[in-house]
Amino acid sequence: MAVGRRHPEPERGHGSGISIGGSNSAPLQNVVGQNISNVHQSASVEGATVDVETVRDLLAAFRIEVDQNSVGLSHAQVLRAMADSIDAALAASDAQAVGALRTAVQALPALVAGTVVQQGGEALAHAIVGWLG
Repeated sequence: MAVGRRHPEPERGHGSGISIGGSNSAPLQNVVGQNISNVHQSASVEGATVDVETVRDLLAAFRIEVDQNSVGLSHAQVLRAMADSIDAALAASDAQAVGALRTAVQALPALVAGTVVQQGGEALAHAIVGWLG
């Protein structure tokens, strides 16, 4: 008769996991977890009327986020250049400016994916789409 060793179950304690619940389209969500820091909340502007001032406000907030976190961002210079390009395109009102904004909207989410400025970058991209309508 062979006696096998029992492999103990890993102890289930408080992990570092984060549980996020609530509606993704709501401006607020419930966040439950441990050791949460630097959590930022943003709301989608899809379906809402977006004016150029809203886009400029989000652009200013995005620039601040990039500056505050530039040490940890591998593409900080690219993100700054993109913010400058968006700013210049907002000041112009020709077809070339619209093309530059559409290019930024396509590139920005990929550049900020997985970074601490992801929410701000995505919010800015959504606002531009809403403004271009």
